[in-house]
Amino acid sequence: MSTSITVEAAQSKLKELIGQLAPGEEVIITDNQQPVAKLVATPPVQRKPRQPGTLRGTVLYMAPDFDAPLEDFKEYME
Repeated sequence: MSTSITVEAAQSKLKELIGQLAPGEEVIITDNQQPVAKLVATPPVQRKPRQPGTLRGTVLYMAPDFDAPLEDFKEYME
């Protein structure tokens, strides 16, 4: 469905126009009875759900002292 609105009217209530748009709906903005812009609502992006374990095996190297306490914090560990 397409509706038409003037530039002046669109300027005064642009936020409401955007908020009322349904996915796939469009609003034609006109100036002197000529279309100058089209405002189209896009559907929200559908992301695949996260899957545990998808990055398993991607760490290629880990230092042998990875879990060792840092020298900077040695005095706090005592």
